[in-house]
Amino acid sequence: MTHNSSESYPVFLAEQVSIGNICVCPFGMRSVDFGRSAAIRKKLKQTDFSDSPLSQNLNLSSSMPRTAESHMQDSCAPFPVEEIVQYPPPGYVAPSFVAFSRDDKLISYLFSPDSTLSRKIFLLDPTTQCQQMVVSPPGSGVDECNLSVAEKLRRERLRERGLGITRYDWAGGADESPFLVVPLPGGIYIQNALGPQLTLKACSSPSCPILDPVVSPDGFSIAYVQEDELYVTPLRTGEPKQITYGARGTGKTHGLAEYIAQEEMERRHGFWWSPDSKFIAFAEVDASVVPPYRIMHPGKASLGGDAQEDHAYPFAGNANVKVRLGVVPSGGGDVVWTDLHCGNGNEGDNEEEYLARVSWMPDNSLVAQVLNRSHSQLKLLKFDIKTGKRDVIFVEENATWINLHDCFTPIQKVHEKFAGAFIWASEKSGFRHLYLYDRNGVCLTPLTQGEWMVEEVAGVDESSNLVYFTGTLDSPLEIHLYCTKLVPDPGKILAKPRRLTNGEGRHVVVLDHKMKRFVDMHDSLNLPPRVLLCSLEDGKVLLSIYEQPAPTSRTRKLQLSAPETVQLTASDGLILYGSIYKPDAKHFGPPPYRTLVSVYGGPNVQTVCNTWMNTVDMRAQYLRSKGILVWRGLEI
Repeated sequence: MTHNSSESYPVFLAEQVSIGNICVCPFGMRSVDFGRSAAIRKKLKQTDFSDSPLSQNLNLSSSMPRTAESHMQDSCAPFPVEEIVQYPPPGYVAPSFVAFSRDDKLISYLFSPDSTLSRKIFLLDPTTQCQQMVVSPPGSGVDECNLSVAEKLRRERLRERGLGITRYDWAGGADESPFLVVPLPGGIYIQNALGPQLTLKACSSPSCPILDPVVSPDGFSIAYVQEDELYVTPLRTGEPKQITYGARGTGKTHGLAEYIAQEEMERRHGFWWSPDSKFIAFAEVDASVVPPYRIMHPGKASLGGDAQEDHAYPFAGNANVKVRLGVVPSGGGDVVWTDLHCGNGNEGDNEEEYLARVSWMPDNSLVAQVLNRSHSQLKLLKFDIKTGKRDVIFVEENATWINLHDCFTPIQKVHEKFAGAFIWASEKSGFRHLYLYDRNGVCLTPLTQGEWMVEEVAGVDESSNLVYFTGTLDSPLEIHLYCTKLVPDPGKILAKPRRLTNGEGRHVVVLDHKMKRFVDMHDSLNLPPRVLLCSLEDGKVLLSIYEQPAPTSRTRKLQLSAPETVQLTASDGLILYGSIYKPDAKHFGPPPYRTLVSVYGGPNVQTVCNTWMNTVDMRAQYLRSKGILVWRGLEI
């Protein structure tokens, strides 16, 4: 099956729009220790707010002055209530899901030329600065009306709202031109980067959907789940092959992440390719121990599957699903089951309740992170894939809570004495920092330190002895890209990391494969999202890929203004942050104003930060337009 999708576009200037590439990432995500949260509440009780903006601008019991009420109808006229649920928010029509091609010659991204949710694939050649749309989905592409229930649930877990094309990947070996792999409701398609046609490789339908397709590291195959079993399909020639058996029709699944893993632990996948593409590790999930919970849809016109949903929902204190970990050759063959059995329907605090993360080492040994039920103990386990037997690398404990992360990074080519080493992140100091461990789980040295947080590892350049990461070194309200030595100089004080991103606010980055350049998706309270191509050596901007004016036309029309960021100091010196959306005094007179306090109960989401998303918080802005002051926070 083919589809003609090649079309040239000029380089746009935003709101006309200058296209580029961006990687969608949850803004403001941050780990929070429950113990620290409890400490904050205690300190708040001890804090004198008499001179703070909270006491000066807020009066929870006051009524709105009559002079303000007389202006309300006029001031709210340009702000329809529908704007609160309008998506995307103002300024967020920017490109998304950036990626470098496997040879680093092209940059790809998803973008909607008509500023809707329906996106297409665009390519940028940084050398010529030529951009063009190369893949448009046949029909409407992804649409809520043509998705299976399983795919809709997956989108809910990802908070995914995009339509048209929502995912893609690069494929192809080292000796051939890279090509694009595009999963759609009708199946998995491939297309040469600048070719005119999409070619169908594997069929899918709402009744028999393909779920979670992942391209192999060597770029020749793709694995996915269909009807509860794992399949592998060659991307150039060959037919799909089923490689797991025994789950279909039994209430089990092979290769899918269970609800808790997706929703609560941000583990989106249930299978993992080995580095050499010869094996696939996968999770077998048995939900038979969890009673089904039925959700009814009374508004449906007929009875049956459309009028109800049954879910294996694990209620607090009851049994979780059983999960075990197996390894199968990617070409098919016998499964080697590891000696890991999570869940198991055990009562009490099972030490191995949750399979939280799975990774591969360069030597094809398998590594898993396993949590107990109370999230106070994490085991890092290594498995021999020939026998399934384990070794415990180390155990990390926290009396209150362990925050999961994706910073585990195996080291491949560094000096021989570090063979099997890896980067690990821990909050044992009270802040998440990076550490270098040897193959036996012995901590060799810290890589970062201080009263700030590492967010994620962006990349490792072993030949240059550098690790790149994002973090909050400059401000807890901002995220920047930094680099530091992978193996610090022995006997010397740990050097301060070098910052590579420019401009205040939040930076989401994607590094190329050769560790020469990175794409910087940048925004702040006063700057809508922009996309830059930068040098990884010094952060210098090489190319402005996407720009838009500040304010955008929509923010001007709605009279949006950035919230005021305030600081409150607790009695022990701890700084707490908040945001104030203050009504326009020209319309509503001086304070006090009616006030709404907006605090997220947490954990893991930071709502006070220097990002455009805070400026276009449409609920807060709508209330502000009605003369209501919104106080967001308090956070550290």
